Amino acid sequence: MASVAVVDYGMGNLRSVAKAIEHVAPGERVLVTSSAGDIAHADRVVVPGQGAMPDCMRELSARGLADAVVRAAAEKPFLGICVGLQMLFGHAEEGGVMGLGILAGRVPRFPRAAMLAPDGSRLKVPHMGWNRVFQAGPHPLWTGIEDGSRFYFVHSYYVEPASPGAIAGSTNYGIPFTSAVARDNIFAVQFHPEKSARDGLALLANFMRWNP
Repeated sequence: MASVAVVDYGMGNLRSVAKAIEHVAPGERVLVTSSAGDIAHADRVVVPGQGAMPDCMRELSARGLADAVVRAAAEKPFLGICVGLQMLFGHAEEGGVMGLGILAGRVPRFPRAAMLAPDGSRLKVPHMGWNRVFQAGPHPLWTGIEDGSRFYFVHSYYVEPASPGAIAGSTNYGIPFTSAVARDNIFAVQFHPEKSARDGLALLANFMRWNP
């Protein structure tokens, strides 16, 4: 039986992610784990995350999981969610910390001056709620999901990949920003698929079937 490890480093809504995966892939073994060995032996790895990037990076290192996550991102189907996307990159404005550097790029905060709606009203940060994701092109994880579908976001920072080729999806909130990235066996999203109704579940189901 294949297994998926949901990485537990003390930061994130792990149970809701695990329950959503169990719902779409009832025959699979879903393990919420803080063990580097479990991550190494899993067939697939999911790294959720919410909260502050400095706290997430500190906890990941303190629990001895950073190397295991880097190896998983190099070797097996890998899904990053929210801060689990941001930590794949380098310098983050939040706390001036460095991410794992798996993908080239940085993690800036939404620029206050640009946070205006089309009618001129000010947009709130964090960006919280439903917003459309525009797909950069076909990808197995977008299967059955219409371009422009709405997903649920909660974040104040976003990723800025150095390579446009890494961008799998984008969203507009004051500015256009990258809301999904893909490279080889890695797919990562700024939104929360586990909170995004049918399309979020479809993405998780696609991930569980994905063989990059």
